[in-house]
Amino acid sequence: MPELHESAEPGRGDAHFAVFPDCAEAAAAARFFRRPGTRVLTHASGRPWLIGRWSDAEIVTGRAPGTALAALGWCGAGPRHLERHAARMRDLAEVDALARSLPGSFHLVAAHDGQLRVQGTASGLRLVFHARIHGVHVAATSADLLAAALGSRPDTGRLAVRLLWPVPHPLYETSVWEGVDAVSPEDALIVSADGRRVRRSRWWRPPEPVRTLARGAPAVREALAEAVDLRTRTGGVVSCDLSGGLDSTSVCFLAARSSASLVAATWPGRDPADTDLAWARQAADHLPKADHVVWDADASALVYSDLLGIDDLLDEPTIGVMDRSRVLQQLPWLAARGSRVHLTGIGGDHVAWCSEAYYHRLLRTRPLFALGRLRGFRALWNWPLGATARALADAHSYPDWLADSVRRLRAPMPETSVTGSLGWGMPPRLFPWMTAETERLARAALLASAARAEPLHRDRGLHTDLELIRTCTRIIRQWERMATRAGLPMASPYLDDRVIEACLAVRPDERVTPWQYKPLLTEAMRGVVPDECLRRTNKAEASMDASDGLRRHRGDLMTLWTDSRLERLGLVDGGELRRLAQRPSAPGLRDAILYSTIACEVWLRARDRAPRPGSAAA
Repeated sequence: MPELHESAEPGRGDAHFAVFPDCAEAAAAARFFRRPGTRVLTHASGRPWLIGRWSDAEIVTGRAPGTALAALGWCGAGPRHLERHAARMRDLAEVDALARSLPGSFHLVAAHDGQLRVQGTASGLRLVFHARIHGVHVAATSADLLAAALGSRPDTGRLAVRLLWPVPHPLYETSVWEGVDAVSPEDALIVSADGRRVRRSRWWRPPEPVRTLARGAPAVREALAEAVDLRTRTGGVVSCDLSGGLDSTSVCFLAARSSASLVAATWPGRDPADTDLAWARQAADHLPKADHVVWDADASALVYSDLLGIDDLLDEPTIGVMDRSRVLQQLPWLAARGSRVHLTGIGGDHVAWCSEAYYHRLLRTRPLFALGRLRGFRALWNWPLGATARALADAHSYPDWLADSVRRLRAPMPETSVTGSLGWGMPPRLFPWMTAETERLARAALLASAARAEPLHRDRGLHTDLELIRTCTRIIRQWERMATRAGLPMASPYLDDRVIEACLAVRPDERVTPWQYKPLLTEAMRGVVPDECLRRTNKAEASMDASDGLRRHRGDLMTLWTDSRLERLGLVDGGELRRLAQRPSAPGLRDAILYSTIACEVWLRARDRAPRPGSAAA
């Protein structure tokens, strides 16, 4: 078993750690990470291997002569499994197969013959960063841990990129801190024995989408059931969102099959046309052992709530701050009720459904079939014929599309979704309150990226699916930090790698169709979720909550742009933003075009109030 020092449960903050090579220089660098409450796992030499904060339930380790393995997070392997694998290992490359076989969501760290290997998840929910400290490379699960050790500042150019809406691949995968580098989710970081050299090794590739729905649905059911079981099998009290949508309803019914006591929580929407509550109550009627809690819709936090009070330990800006209060509002009550983890249905939209961009390729390989479906999509989404034809005829490579987007940074947002739906994605935009300096920095970054960028997959449909998953997990990883700090860990089983793989393996023409809502998840949950609960063919929108929040919190927005940190950096025109805050019903604001600007401003302000990363107060 690993040697532990200064054992303590995590306090206000999330589980996090740094990884050190087995050399004297790394041991010197480790002193920047030792603080009250941190835990230490050592190499066989006694030098530090992992330093951070985690609970006993969050770590599994296994050792053999010359080899050590550690999984931190929700991992489906036990100590004996890791010990057996460690005993068989002859090369670090053998960790790839282990990583691809285990259910859950976790960081996996290996030390073998002096070398280190550190990886997160293919989903991007758990990331890896690294920096050179005292001459050696140190890896960490959060960029701010390394930034604090270096005493580094946010990079203004990278912040300018984060003001784009949206931020395209691969620019959102960078760290915003000077001197801190990010590792792509599909790569593992390899650190040499002396800590002076690093390289990246590809450990994950998406499956080719070739399974039929009939063959793929059972695999999705098995993977999702295993992901939920991993969080519920130890019993106790577990809470789940029960929005009434198919995603959260499926998680609830899977959780109800465990030995855990289930609390199902529903926040009804404020919109009178919202049918979520009716669907949630119908599902709850089939869960007699669950405690169904229905909150008061008028008491729910609105979008834009409490932006001025955020002091969470975030290592990058996130648009998740817009919904932070809504996400966290119920957690203290559920924790007091005894819940040890809160399960969400987040990610179901991203993995059980898929992008219509697959039809760009299908039009060329199965033209008659694709044309029939595209007529349906045009009717469903109100796509104009001309714009649809132009999007389907577009033959830009991804690097060319990225370079071409530089010319249109100040162009109006597209009036329809067809460009983003059938292309490489929604082209990035800058808005009138963003300065010429922001434009200069964003243009330079886009052109530099276009010179070397590769899509996440050659098929623009699968590229889009993977990008949507990763942009989602960038938000959820920060929500999980916030939730743990609020007193109740949050987990999203749909975003486990094995669940994502099972969904992506199904043929796109059977995953996305204008004639059926989420056919893959519907078929996967047949026999688990009652048929009447599987008949829902739509989902609610929170547009009323967003517009009401924008009006109600206009004063907070005015305060946000007074003495703006972004304005100090020369990235925004504070006067323009203050004028905009005075007219929250201005056309275009309902399209969330303020989100990226608010995210960066709130993040910069929160740095002034947040405790130092890794400190006892954190």
